[in-house]
Amino acid sequence: MRNELPGWVRPLSRVIIALQDLGLAFFSFQVLRVPGRRSGRLRATVVSPFTVQGDRYILSLGRLDWVRNAQAAGWGWLSRGRKPARVALLEVKPPESRGIVGEFPRCIPGGVQFFVRVGLVEAPGRPDQFEAAADRLILFRIG
Repeated sequence: MRNELPGWVRPLSRVIIALQDLGLAFFSFQVLRVPGRRSGRLRATVVSPFTVQGDRYILSLGRLDWVRNAQAAGWGWLSRGRKPARVALLEVKPPESRGIVGEFPRCIPGGVQFFVRVGLVEAPGRPDQFEAAADRLILFRIG
C-alpha cells in the first residue's frame, strides 16, 4: 500500500530543504538524505526526529518512496542546517514500535495533525491513538 501525500507537502518540503541547505534550521525539521534504490542518488525528505529513552526515531506515514529507500539502504545523511551526519536507519516494527509511536504526540505535538489529516491516526491524535495506528506507520531508530 502506498500512501499519498497532500499536494502542499512537496512544495513546502522543497522550501524547508532549501532553507536548511542555507543553514537555516527551524522547528523540529531536519533533512534526511537516503540513496535511491535504483539510482543510488541521494534523495532528500523533511523529517522531525524525536527522542524516547535516549534513542532517536523518525516516524513516517507508511511505505513512501523515501521509506522504501531507507529500508533498502539502511542508512542516510541526517542534517540540521548545514551539519550532516551519516546515520543508520533501523526499522522498528510492532509490537515493539507501539509504545515509541505513542510518544510522538508528546515529543512533536506540531506533527500530530499531519498524521490525523492524512487519515492514518484518529483525531485528535492522542498517544493511545498513535499506538493503535502503529501497524500503519513506519518507525526507524536512528543509529
